[in-house]
Amino acid sequence: MVTICFLLIHCQDDGPIPLDLLTCDLRTRPGISAANDERFDSIQQQISKIEAARAADAARLDAELAQERAKRSDLQASHEALSRELTNAKTQELAQRQELFIASDELNSLRQRHEREISELQADLRRKDRELRELNEDLRMYQSDLERERETVKSLKATIAQQATAQLSLTAQLGALQAEKAAVQAEFDRTCGSKADLAMQFERAQKRITDLEREAREGESVRRRLHNMVQELKGNIRVFVRVRPVLRSDILSTTLNLSSGSAGAITDGTSSPDPEEEARLREEAMARMAFPDKMDHREITLNNSSESATGVERKDEWQFTFDRVFEPHSTQAEVFEEISQLAQSCTDGYNVCVFAYGQTGSGKSFTMEGGSSETAAGMIPRAVEQVFRVADELKSKGWQYKMEGQFLEIYNETINDLLGKGEFDKKKHEIKHDPKTNRTTVTDVNVVPLASATQVRTLLSLAQGRRTVAATLMNERSSRSHSVFTLRIRGENTLTGESCEGSLNLVDLAGSERLEKSGAGADKDRLRETQNINKSLSALGDVIAALGEKGEGKGDKHIPYRNSKLTYLLQNSLSGNSKTLMFLNLSPLATHLNESLCSLRFATKVNNTTIGTAKKQTKHTS
Repeated sequence: MVTICFLLIHCQDDGPIPLDLLTCDLRTRPGISAANDERFDSIQQQISKIEAARAADAARLDAELAQERAKRSDLQASHEALSRELTNAKTQELAQRQELFIASDELNSLRQRHEREISELQADLRRKDRELRELNEDLRMYQSDLERERETVKSLKATIAQQATAQLSLTAQLGALQAEKAAVQAEFDRTCGSKADLAMQFERAQKRITDLEREAREGESVRRRLHNMVQELKGNIRVFVRVRPVLRSDILSTTLNLSSGSAGAITDGTSSPDPEEEARLREEAMARMAFPDKMDHREITLNNSSESATGVERKDEWQFTFDRVFEPHSTQAEVFEEISQLAQSCTDGYNVCVFAYGQTGSGKSFTMEGGSSETAAGMIPRAVEQVFRVADELKSKGWQYKMEGQFLEIYNETINDLLGKGEFDKKKHEIKHDPKTNRTTVTDVNVVPLASATQVRTLLSLAQGRRTVAATLMNERSSRSHSVFTLRIRGENTLTGESCEGSLNLVDLAGSERLEKSGAGADKDRLRETQNINKSLSALGDVIAALGEKGEGKGDKHIPYRNSKLTYLLQNSLSGNSKTLMFLNLSPLATHLNESLCSLRFATKVNNTTIGTAKKQTKHTS
């Protein structure tokens, strides 16, 4: 029974079990009794029913499955139809959207065009309003002008009435004037003939004056050139004398012992000085100097009068002749004009040396370095400017120049580099002379390449700030050292293969002074400076004297160049290898007459000294 039930359950779960298999299984099982046969038959009947029911269910399920398959086919057909409709709907939607976008763009463009038109109309409206306001304003102005014109017309009518009355009187005056004019015209006609003659005479005289002035300039140029040639052939040191003008400070120092009131009137900046009083004081302070040579300007004369012990008046006169004498009114440009050709010689391959000599306060630094303005520029900046100008002009002829400069001072027999940095260095600068090239160099100094004259002005300002100066009784800014500016020039001509090398030495010597007049003896530093200055200048005098004796044919005279750093540095400039010029600066004051005489006598000795003819340093390259 249990087995049958299991089979029935399995049949329900897994499908129908064959009846013969189930019957065989029941029958073959041992221990089954006959009583169960009936029960077996009933079960077999039940199984038959179940199979019949199962067959009916299978037929019913097949029918339902066929119906579902038919429905499925219908649904698939409907789905395909709906898909086609959806695709068509999407296509229509895209087309409608595109049309919508196009319509939207057109609408936006219309809106923008309308906005622009509205803006233009509004701007036009504002412009019309502004024009209307302007027209209204113009209308008001025209109305006011019209009113003024009406008033003017009224006044003019009144004036015309007055003028009509005055015209009658003027007509009568006009007749009288016309008669007078006829008389004047006749007189004018008579004078025109004489005026034409005078005009012709004036024109001829003016032309004659122009010709004479040109001949005078040409003659002066020829005279200067011939004079330079004569001096170069003689081999002498050229000497120029310059007398500075009397300064207000000179008037004050001269009149302190006489009248403090008059001196105060001259120097008081709050009141205008009396020109006559100032001229009188200048005349009293100035030594009696004369310049008799008005054509060549080569002579200077000093006069002095004194009383002897017996009361007899003694008059002394000293006459000196030099290459050129500049009076107190001479300008820096006039002075440089005389040395311009000499300074230019360095571009031709010559060594050139110009040094200023004179007592302290005589104007040496002003002559050499000058002032801050263009008209007051000294010989150093003017010479450098001319050298650069000439070098630039010679470029068209194939010349190319390189320039370099150095600036030294000799202070207490020690060489200092004025173009150095910071404090003066502790290096020992030595002077070297090359006998082959006749070139002088100083060791361990700054040699600056130069590209323009403006750069040289900057170097001069730097050197002036570093140069040693101090105040003395004779000069409140006295140079306490000798300064030497050296410009070296090297030139090459690419067209001819020629080269040259020259130098320009511009020396500002410290002023000679006497201890009792300068007051330097009260200060140990000033005393030492004065002693070294006078010693070096004395050594310069010894060198000049020895050169003079040698020039007179006294054999191989020893020249003591090494007695001073100054003379040793200027050895090549004094020994015949250079064109040398000395500027003697003189004070115009009567109190400095003795120092001026000493300076003039020394300058005469220098002028008579023969050092030989300078040679041009050039060479040709093949």
